[in-house]
Amino acid sequence: MRVLGVDPGLTRCGLGAVEGRPGAPLSLVAVGVVRTPPDDDIGPRLVAIEAGIERWLDEVRPDAVAVERVFAQHNVRTVMGTAQAAAVAIVCAARRGLPVALHTPSEVKAAITGNGNADKKQVGAMVTRLLRLDAMPRPADAADALALAICHVWRGGVQNRLTEALAQARSGRTVQPGTGQSGAGQLGAGRPGAGRSRGAQR
Repeated sequence: MRVLGVDPGLTRCGLGAVEGRPGAPLSLVAVGVVRTPPDDDIGPRLVAIEAGIERWLDEVRPDAVAVERVFAQHNVRTVMGTAQAAAVAIVCAARRGLPVALHTPSEVKAAITGNGNADKKQVGAMVTRLLRLDAMPRPADAADALALAICHVWRGGVQNRLTEALAQARSGRTVQPGTGQSGAGQLGAGRPGAGRSRGAQR
C-alpha cells in the first residue's frame, strides 16, 4: 500500500509518501513541502497548493491519501488556513477517485509513538527510525506528513479490508481466501501505478 500523507498548511504544506503494509518494514517514497508566500492573497496561495499536490499525485501515484483532521485552535486565522489547505488536498484526491482518510493529531501520535500526547520531536524521531533514515526529515511539517502516511498504512489497511468485505457482502459476492478474486474479477486489478518504480526520494 502506498500512501501520501498531507500535513495541511498555507505557508508550508507537508507532503510525505510511504509504502508498506501492517507488520512489515516501511519504505520512504518521497518527502517535502509545498510553500506559499505569507504576503500573497488567499486565492493564489490555494491555487499554488493545489498545483503542488497535483504534481505529487502525478509522481507518487498513491493508493490512498491521508490528511490531518483539523481541530479548532485558539488562533482562528491559523485554523482557517489549515482547514482550507486540507480541503484542497481532499478535493485533489477525490477528483482522481482516490480514497481519503482523515486522522487526528492524537491518533497519529499514538500510532507512531504509543503516546497521543507526544511532541513533534518524538514523532520525528520515530518516523526517522521506522523509515530507517539517516536524519530526521525537515521541516517538521514534512515529518508530520510521513507520520500521517505511516499511521494510515498501519490502520487504514485493516479498515480498507473491512470496507471491501462489507461491500462484497452487500452485493452478494464471495471472495476466495488468499486469491482476491470474486465473480466480478480480481479486486484491485488495473489500479494506476502498476509497475511503478520504488524508493524515489525527493
